[in-house]
This record gives sequence, structure tokens and C-alpha cells, in this order.
Amino acid sequence: MTEPSISIRGVSKSFGQTQAVRDLHLDVPRGSLCGFLGPNGAGKSTTIRMIMSIIYPDAGTIEVLGGNALANKDRIGYLPEERGVYRKMRVAEFLEYIARLKGITGSGVRKRAQAWLERMELPHVARKRCQELSKGMQQKVQFIASIIHEPDLVILDEPFSGLDPVNTALLSRMMNELQQQGTTIIFSTHVLHQAEQLCDRIFLINHGVKLLDATLEEIRQKFDPRTIIADPLNGHADFTRIPGVAAAERASNGNGYELLLAEGADPQTVMREIINTQPMRSIELRRVTLDEVFVQLVMADQGAAAAARAMEELKHE
Repeated sequence: MTEPSISIRGVSKSFGQTQAVRDLHLDVPRGSLCGFLGPNGAGKSTTIRMIMSIIYPDAGTIEVLGGNALANKDRIGYLPEERGVYRKMRVAEFLEYIARLKGITGSGVRKRAQAWLERMELPHVARKRCQELSKGMQQKVQFIASIIHEPDLVILDEPFSGLDPVNTALLSRMMNELQQQGTTIIFSTHVLHQAEQLCDRIFLINHGVKLLDATLEEIRQKFDPRTIIADPLNGHADFTRIPGVAAAERASNGNGYELLLAEGADPQTVMREIINTQPMRSIELRRVTLDEVFVQLVMADQGAAAAARAMEELKHE
């Protein structure tokens, strides 16, 4: 079995009375594109900082590329949540400086920086000072700085924050290309649909506790809503007469019906039966969204936490 890029075992971290991360276990497979999700204050940035050896856990161990982040710093690219460039430096000089800090030397450094500026649609900013750029442009420059040395592992903390839709799509494309080249990428985000489009693995944390760690396919199987979206050609149908359909109601968008399957019913069998009984404009099995999974798990966790607090208070009465 291939050694994971990141291995976290029993990690906990507190700040005063606040426990930011609790007994966390996580493996990030090599070559994966892993979305790190969670509400504000969930412990995402704290975990990322521990992975990067910026802060250290109170308990547990973290391995990054078989060692630690400091020993493997030239193999890691990092875009922190707190954005920052050397404002007085010219863009090309800044990128060349960062590349050399990461061990890239020789006459090709400038060409590499210019090539990345062109790929990130910033071909004419090389001679500008970083402070002259818009915030979005600065963010793209900082992304280039995080990957210019062609790292094996890239860690991006809220990389889409502040980007417009065009630049969000551009950054997503760059991340996909890096993964196709074998780079492992882990990124935190609040943009769930972006994670759903990009990731092959999702990690969800709340109050410092892991709630979900699975591939997208595993998530869809586990949280299958067992709902068929059916749009009859004539606009009306009584789907409750179909074996395996427990309930039917108009779709929220007004196009067709949402059919809830009975326990044990096979979706493909039900869909074939529907097609055989009446002409259909469209029919498909609805896929669960990350938004739905996120809300379901976080709300359940918050409810469990509230119940635990109530029980603890009863013990002390």
C-alpha cells in the first residue's frame, strides 16, 4: 500500500479552555485532491497549521511526506489563509525569490515565473510592484508562489476566498492539472459545490471532531436520498401506483415529480417500470449534494453536543 502524503494520528490541540482539535485521525492518499470542509471555527486552519509545523499538537503525531513539514519544506507548497506578498517587490522578482527559497536555481527561474504568470492570465504584471495589483491578482500571484517549485504536496487554505467566478474557474482548472501530474492537494473551503466538482475525497470536521472522511462515491452511496426525478411527457402521472414508489410530490423547480423510493426498492427496476408504463420527458436518480450532507452531519453533531452538555449539567445538579 502506498504511504499517504499526510498521516495524522490521535492529534489534539487546545488554546486555553478551547479545544480546537480532538483526537483527530486522517490519511490523505498520494495523488488525491482532498476537500477539507467545516463551518467557521471547526478546526480546519488549526489542523492545517499543525500539518505545516507552524504550531504543534498537544497530543498525537503528524507525518508529512514520510517526515515532517520542516524537513520536507521544499516538497510542499502552502497558500495560507492570511494572504501576503512583499508589496514593494516587483511581481517577477517576488516569484523568483520564492522559487530560490524553495531550492530552484539557474537561469530558468525567470522563464518559469513568466510561464506561470501567463497560465494564470497575468502576462503583463511581471514588472509591476505587488502593491499595484488588485487583491484578486495578488491572490493569483501568491498561488503561483505556492506551486512554482513543483511541490509533491500543495496545501491551500480557503484558496477561492475573494475570487470572482472567472478566476475561481481558472484556479480550479490549475488544481485539476496539478493533480493530473501526480500532485497531492488538500484545500479548505466554504464553497461546497466547488469541492464537489473538484475533489475525489472529502474530509469534514466540526468542533475539532472528524464527522466524515470518504471518497465522493462512498458519500453518495452512504447518503443516497433514494429519490427519482421523473418528468412525464404529458405533465401529469400517478406514480404512487408504481411498485417501489412510497411517495410522490411535485419537484421544487416545478419540472416533474420527486419520487421517494420504498425501503428495499431497487431504483433501476422502478425507473424501468415507469418508462414501460408511460412516455417520459426525462427520468433520473437524484444524487445527494455536499450541501445536504454537510447540513445533515453538522446539525446532527450540534444536536449530539447539546445533548451531551445537558447530560453533563444534570450530573452536577
